[in-house]
Amino acid sequence: MFLSSPLRHIAKPLSGFLIAAGLSLTPGIANAAGELNVYNWGDYINPAVLDKFSKEYDVKVTLDTYGSNEEMLAKIQAGATGYDIVFPSVHMHDIMQKLDLLERTDINKSPGFENIDPQFLRSKMDPKGEFCLPYAWGSVGIFYNKEKVSEIKNWTDFFAIPDSGEKIALLDDMRETIGVGLIVNGKSVNSGDKADLKLAEKYLLERKSKVAAFTYDSIPMVQSGDVAAAHFFVGAMYYVLEEPDKLGFVIPEEGATMYQEDICVLKTAPNKGNAKKFMEFYLQPEVAALNIEQQMNGTPNVPARALLPDRLKNNVNINPPADVMERLQIFEDLGNDLKKFDRVWTKVRTAQ
Repeated sequence: MFLSSPLRHIAKPLSGFLIAAGLSLTPGIANAAGELNVYNWGDYINPAVLDKFSKEYDVKVTLDTYGSNEEMLAKIQAGATGYDIVFPSVHMHDIMQKLDLLERTDINKSPGFENIDPQFLRSKMDPKGEFCLPYAWGSVGIFYNKEKVSEIKNWTDFFAIPDSGEKIALLDDMRETIGVGLIVNGKSVNSGDKADLKLAEKYLLERKSKVAAFTYDSIPMVQSGDVAAAHFFVGAMYYVLEEPDKLGFVIPEEGATMYQEDICVLKTAPNKGNAKKFMEFYLQPEVAALNIEQQMNGTPNVPARALLPDRLKNNVNINPPADVMERLQIFEDLGNDLKKFDRVWTKVRTAQ
């Protein structure tokens, strides 16, 4: 079950370690040598990975979750100093490094770092991987119900669905949804050009009446057929592989966005040694593969890909071929241009 937040994957029963969902770690809490406090996107790590680390290193792992980069950053800036590692998207990795919130770990000097595909060292602030470790990545496309709609190939097909009486949903996410408007107009999802943003705004406003909902809770709606198709993360492949005759996922022909998160150690981390141990632990191909097998997204760990079952290794949505990868765009730090996106998003969300 998905929670009401931009989660990267599917909730699974968690065991073998402590879950502290919503826990506010504050200064003054004593932390034993055998502890690791993880702050991650909701449902964005296989519980078996944390359980394995906990048992192998005799470390008590506490997991707290957030729903967005902004939520995580706000909590850290507000003084939540009990966390050790966080999983920011690449553009947030850059922002946090600029704010001097991250610890230099020199993870790039650790055995196993050679397993990391260099193309995933995307951080502009950390191009060598001296601070953070590339964790996982995935695409954002269209999740659909085959009983309600025929094969979808592109965004044009998606927005044509309501013309036949069925419903569609977009993510309630400023950058993801404005990104669609930019992509279909052949623009960069990071463009701060006023003309480019005007094109995206016009495209979305012209289709606003066709959108039944802006939401992160699309999975059950698509499964039931209440919504025929939804703009969603590749984690939906978990359900597609369970019901391939009923459900589908596609990366649109015009292109789509992709996400990548990195593992970073906070400068205020009380357990920096265990945090570094976890990063080195995650460099092991079998560990990364264990995580991806449950998460249904891509891994920057090259040897780990060979360990995946064929249904994941050969899946064009989970591991897209080169020509599809070229059509995927990743978010960058917008700087002052963020205000321009805010204005467009306000118009799109409030338009009647």
